Amino acid sequence: MPLLQNKTIAFGLLLGLPIAAAASVPALAADSPPSVISVAGEGSSSIAPDMAVLNLSVVKVEKTAREALDGNNKAMSDVLDALKKAGVAERDLQTSGFSVQPQFRFPQGSDGQPQPPELLGYQVSNSLTVRVRDLSKLGAIIDQSVTLGVNQGGDIQFTNDKPESAMEAARKDAVADAMRKARTLAEAAGVKLGNVIEIREDGPRPQPVPVFRAAMMKAGADSAVPVQGGETSYNITVNMSFSIAR
Repeated sequence: MPLLQNKTIAFGLLLGLPIAAAASVPALAADSPPSVISVAGEGSSSIAPDMAVLNLSVVKVEKTAREALDGNNKAMSDVLDALKKAGVAERDLQTSGFSVQPQFRFPQGSDGQPQPPELLGYQVSNSLTVRVRDLSKLGAIIDQSVTLGVNQGGDIQFTNDKPESAMEAARKDAVADAMRKARTLAEAAGVKLGNVIEIREDGPRPQPVPVFRAAMMKAGADSAVPVQGGETSYNITVNMSFSIAR
């Protein structure tokens, strides 16, 4: 009997195994990864917005920083008072930016060479973010704000205070879409779809909606600004993995 076989039989005797079984013990195979089908599903749900986020800015330029600041403070105070009288709550008003910047002119001499800069004055900018929850007042609020001194901004983002119902509907659509894709792939490959192994969601993405954007000028404040809210769409993507049934 060869030496290797003798050692195998001896090892089998030590373990209390029959000699024939000990001689035929196979090596353990490494675990193979499970066969899976992975897909991405997309879902969307649209609802009418119930809130608008409005950006307003007052910009004043005067000879001195003090004059520019005083003029800006007066205009912004008037705007804030008007917003509160229109029903905008304190919690929906937030200063989003403030700056004081010197304004220079950079002349050139007759020989075309640059000359020392000349100070023309100072610019003071104060920006305000406003959440308007009554969209029927949005046009009038923009109009009155321009009348009282707002002369930059005008960006509007339409959104929803509580979009949970729309997001839930989008999630269900995304999962249903992923399952349809997985069934199609399994059928095309001639295999059976097994259980769900993993579900992973990408965050909801509000889609752009009609937005009013303009550099506000007093000349355009003769009538209330027409604004349309359209719809807000919430998109959700889920990544799902399914086992392949054996």
